[in-house]
Amino acid sequence: MLGNLRDKLVRTRQAFRKLEDLFKSGKSREEALDELAEAMILADIGVGTTEKIIEAIRTGTRKDDPPEVLKKALKDEIASLLTRFEAPFAAGPGPSVVLMVGVNGGGKTTSMAKLARRALGEGRKVMMAAADTFRAAAQEQLSIWGRRLNVPVIKGPYGADPAAVVFDALKAFQAQKADLLLVDTAGRVHTNANLMSELEKIRRVAAREIPGAPQEILLVLDATIGQNAIVQAREFLKFSGITGIFLTKLDGTAKGGTVIGIADELGLPIKFIGVGESAEDLLEFDAASFAEALLS
Repeated sequence: MLGNLRDKLVRTRQAFRKLEDLFKSGKSREEALDELAEAMILADIGVGTTEKIIEAIRTGTRKDDPPEVLKKALKDEIASLLTRFEAPFAAGPGPSVVLMVGVNGGGKTTSMAKLARRALGEGRKVMMAAADTFRAAAQEQLSIWGRRLNVPVIKGPYGADPAAVVFDALKAFQAQKADLLLVDTAGRVHTNANLMSELEKIRRVAAREIPGAPQEILLVLDATIGQNAIVQAREFLKFSGITGIFLTKLDGTAKGGTVIGIADELGLPIKFIGVGESAEDLLEFDAASFAEALLS
């Protein structure tokens, strides 16, 4: 996994290459830490999280420590921060429901396809529900993925009640004795309050029909928009019950540091990262591997 992750994070690694130069520059520790903070903010880690990491390095090292000690302290602090919020993917092995939430254009539908392919590879019987009934293109895109993966897609007419579509999908899911139901939800309706109300209604329907459902509610965020992803996330955190983050498009950005800021500021585990457009371009997030890939 580590080699693959290094390759996929090539643009973010380039952004972090400044850190390598700092560690080899022969500057004093304080000079190096000041420039390190600037480089981290440019990599979209975020000011608050950057300050936290720099202070941890400062208190955990000595002024005369060599560059390799500072580098290891940085790597360890990033891994520690990310590990603090780690949690396993809870959808399995029994019948499980996963809701995908997030703004339109963030990659929800493609991310669903990646999770479907992963579950199929594990021998699970998968179904998908197109509950974004406000955007016809969303249903069409999901249907295309369903045909590619040979996964049934339950959908309703344009403008239908999303919770009613999910109810129908749950009934089909139970009738076919499937293992995993992935639900695509709307990213935008008329107002934010309406959207949160719709998501809560879907969650209630799922909980009523399947014990313990939804087992996961994944917030899908686009890594390429950096700190703006955190702004989006705060809106969706008004919808209670989010269990983790699915960070998309990580291969196409130099802002991979946003992974660290998102985990720290939102206090949510990052469960998956998308590293390409194909259905197989999915990695289960591992904090230690991510820190190693960035700084090795």
